[in-house]
Amino acid sequence: MAHLSFESGRQTGLLIGRDGSVETVLVGGPRSLYIPDLPKSRGSRRRLRGMRLVHTHLNSEPLSQDDLMDLVFLRLDCVGAIYVDRHGGATQLEVAHILPGTANADALSQSPVLNRGGQFEQQGDRISQGRSNSRGWEILDPMPCHDPSLDFLGLVRSLEDELERNLLAIPAAARGEDRAILVSVTDSDRESAQRSMDELVELARTDGIVAADTVIQRQRQRNPKYFIGKGKLSEIVLRALQCGVDLLIFDQELNPSQVRAITDTTELRVVDRTQLILDIFAQRAQSRDGKVQVEMAQLKYLLPRLGVKDDALSRLTGGIGTRGPGETTLEINRRRIKDRIAQLEDDLRSLRNRRSLRRTKRTRKEMPTISIVGYTNAGKSTLLNSLTHSSVFVEDKLFATLDPISRRLRFPRDFEVIITDTVGFIRDLPSDLMEAFSATLEELQDADLLLHVIDISNRQFEEQMEAVDRTLRELELHTKPAITVFNKADLVAADFAERKAKKHRGIIISAINPRTLEPLILAMQEHVADLPDRAVGNYVMEAESLES
Repeated sequence: MAHLSFESGRQTGLLIGRDGSVETVLVGGPRSLYIPDLPKSRGSRRRLRGMRLVHTHLNSEPLSQDDLMDLVFLRLDCVGAIYVDRHGGATQLEVAHILPGTANADALSQSPVLNRGGQFEQQGDRISQGRSNSRGWEILDPMPCHDPSLDFLGLVRSLEDELERNLLAIPAAARGEDRAILVSVTDSDRESAQRSMDELVELARTDGIVAADTVIQRQRQRNPKYFIGKGKLSEIVLRALQCGVDLLIFDQELNPSQVRAITDTTELRVVDRTQLILDIFAQRAQSRDGKVQVEMAQLKYLLPRLGVKDDALSRLTGGIGTRGPGETTLEINRRRIKDRIAQLEDDLRSLRNRRSLRRTKRTRKEMPTISIVGYTNAGKSTLLNSLTHSSVFVEDKLFATLDPISRRLRFPRDFEVIITDTVGFIRDLPSDLMEAFSATLEELQDADLLLHVIDISNRQFEEQMEAVDRTLRELELHTKPAITVFNKADLVAADFAERKAKKHRGIIISAINPRTLEPLILAMQEHVADLPDRAVGNYVMEAESLES
């Protein structure tokens, strides 16, 4: 190899299998080597690819950054550089391999250490003889090409054994769950970035995904191709190998080309925040309205992301009488999605008309309406249950409620109102989802009073208040009368709750404790009683009042 490389003035390389067979011969330029697309790696994400790259360096330079990126992105067993001297001779061999690390911060594992004789010993928590790097690879000291002191198969076995032990260190209950690495690229301060990541962890948990690790990169200018820096992406790929995961979830929305670039480079599944929320909504939607709205939002999200990566999508379908190219499979898929979106829009119009008819009937009866709004998981459904003695489904997860739920509420002054629970808001709610759920949110247009429920125990509650206020402004609901309700007061200090309630002119409650609801009930009663043209005295029920 050294002689051929010297004569041609180009780097040459071999991709070699574990049995020693040459899989591919590579010829590059004077200082670089191009590796074509390789077949999908064997086995699972916890395994290395089963191939090593050995190539020449014409000027006896050490392993380059590109070599180490290939090692990580391709998950090679190892990468080796043969130093070629100025006479075309092979002098030394430099080898690098990944470091298995640990699957989680609490996992402590013992792994073999390579000694000077090329044998392995249990000494510490990582393989070490040469220069380690915090990014997760080890560069062994150069060794003579004629007598390399390296037990290669033993090295690879030890690496994969430790990767396997990493997974065994994970609690048994978590092994069967889908696991992912959560990624955020932001220019905000560290505290804001961490709060955003905490919310992404909760979104993942709601979707049944365990966060194996989280990565936050702060940068002023984002990489247009990968969205994240390539060096940081290599760290993420290595971390995915160490944790045995094949899913990345980004806190920001990615464009189609970025998803494709990351997927092609890393062989990992990629999901962004919008897609994660859409998946949660798809799992949670129960009513016909909710299912239609979620499907339409998903199709609108998918339409611009139909790629051409699969060769099958670029095959041509025969035209009429086979005279002409006809439509590509990609064009057919796009047309079908557009047709389905048009059909769903018709269904939404029909559902909207039905809801409008129901609201008209309520208006004729002059029944006052109160709508509960707020950030997701603020306790809106729990408050509805406490006020109306209902049994609406509640869960300590985001977006437990998607479909509007209405109940009758009788005040101590013997008149009734309709109180409605609505889907929770979240910061940066996807525009397609907001548009799709506009039909459901029309319930808010006819509300006489809004209850803005806030989880005061959440460290980000003031930011959540601002996010809800922004959404209400976008829906042109900010002029409606509203009562600010600070919920979950039992989870914070009393003086803290009182101070915040005074600052924002709110009412303190704990929705799980009916005894704390009296100030809220009286405030709602006064607001509704002051509404014009409301014959509130006519809504007397034989049912037991809230007061009793």
